[in-house]
Amino acid sequence: MAQAAGTSAWQGLQQAVAQWFGRGDQARQRIELERLDRCAAVLAEAQDGGEAQRARIGQQGAWQARFEHALEALGEPEREQAALVLRALLDAHAPAHGVSAPGGGQAVGGNVDIRADRGSAAALQMRDVNVAIPPMPGPQQG
Repeated sequence: MAQAAGTSAWQGLQQAVAQWFGRGDQARQRIELERLDRCAAVLAEAQDGGEAQRARIGQQGAWQARFEHALEALGEPEREQAALVLRALLDAHAPAHGVSAPGGGQAVGGNVDIRADRGSAAALQMRDVNVAIPPMPGPQQG
């Protein structure tokens, strides 16, 4: 949930999760939509790296507990069916591989090699970035 907030996947995931929790009860579904809106607002308000990470971890924990509590409250056959539905909706709506970027940004899971020739490259809100000046080519490289 916390990874999808603020991405293009959020709207569909938000609706699907509210329906999952609501189980046909429109009033309960509206309450869940309000909770999901608050989750997105908390994550959007957290601006810097440390604050954003703490907010994301907090929201992840809160939603994990909510899902676990909802599943535990069900009988065995209902629990299995609800878990299957939950897995399917997360597969359909959550960002793939846990990588997402809000606001039309680009997200990459893994290593990225950025090169600039006679110019520059810039990045905004990047973490764990190593910048190095490549060695000058030797005579054999031209």
